Amino acid sequence: MQEFITKWFQYNSVVILTYFFLCFIIMLLDRLFKGKVVEKFFSISKKDSWLNPITYFKLFSHSLGHADWNHFYNNFVKILLIGPMIEEKYGSINLLIMMLITSLVIGLIYKIFDLGRVRGASGVLYMLIILSSFVNIDGGKIPITLALIIIFFVADDVIKFIKREDDNISHLGHLIGAICGVVFGILSINGINFGI
Repeated sequence: MQEFITKWFQYNSVVILTYFFLCFIIMLLDRLFKGKVVEKFFSISKKDSWLNPITYFKLFSHSLGHADWNHFYNNFVKILLIGPMIEEKYGSINLLIMMLITSLVIGLIYKIFDLGRVRGASGVLYMLIILSSFVNIDGGKIPITLALIIIFFVADDVIKFIKREDDNISHLGHLIGAICGVVFGILSINGINFGI
């Protein structure tokens, strides 16, 4: 069986595929345990106490938990599309560190300012979307694709965040992910990376 798999399939994007499978397994476990797994270990909210060691894990792990299959699907159909390109460009270690930093920043902001519950990969997705526009940057000029992505993705979330639309979507998490993507993109242009 293993020979068949290795003959026909390639684990072409270690970080992105591992992220996908971790989130998929967590979704399965969450369904099996009637929504208790994501609530307890993979989402962060104001009711999580700073005195509980699990809270510090949840500052990172919230990006692994999803509300339902639709939430999971909507994030990963895009992550699987652009993630491998980002991983190839920036390297697996750099990408993993950028994902962890993005998750931590989102988790900290939501927890410190008591902004409600946050869970899911959408902040990481927005970081990847913004980073994808930096892939072909040339001569320090702003790519038109970056400007268009900001208009279509980020501006929409800014409007919805300002209007405080109650659509159960973490628009602030999207914006934080996008800001992280801009910061990481600028750092990479200047030759700064996190890898060994």
